[in-house]
Amino acid sequence: MTSPFEQTMLPHLDAAYNLAHWLLRNEQDARDSVQEAYLRAFKAFHGFRGGDGRAWLLTIVRNVCYTHLRRMQRQLPTEPFDESQHGRVNEPAELAVLDRQEIDHARLDAALTALPVDLREVLVLHEIEGLAYKEIAAVVGIPLGTVMSRLSRARLRLNRALLGPAQSEERP
Repeated sequence: MTSPFEQTMLPHLDAAYNLAHWLLRNEQDARDSVQEAYLRAFKAFHGFRGGDGRAWLLTIVRNVCYTHLRRMQRQLPTEPFDESQHGRVNEPAELAVLDRQEIDHARLDAALTALPVDLREVLVLHEIEGLAYKEIAAVVGIPLGTVMSRLSRARLRLNRALLGPAQSEERP
């Protein structure tokens, strides 16, 4: 027998993880943040008044992720590992060549990562998680018009990054 919390919140686990992953860009940080968000949701579930459980949960996930990002900004920056400087195991030539789909996926991932977090989150919530504008406004805590303008700017920047400025201007 499942509890009301499990019935209401567990169906949204994938959406919670996807949002955390797109905001934090790190698998382990995303998992930790989702775990923290579910713990907070469980503790506060007595105050949940029904309605859209997904929007309520994603609001908590978003808040946990932003807290994590602020905490990370205060830490000392670390240097990324430079394989060219520290040596690398030689790979067979066929493994070094990426196919077209992997290159496109890498370009899309890089373009999404380059978006500011406020634009990336509305794009992910709408295009990947399928939330309506009103739901996004509730999750992010911004007016409906701001959701629409951020989504428009995010799409434009993504198109420019993937197609170049000239081609993205031609597309509707």
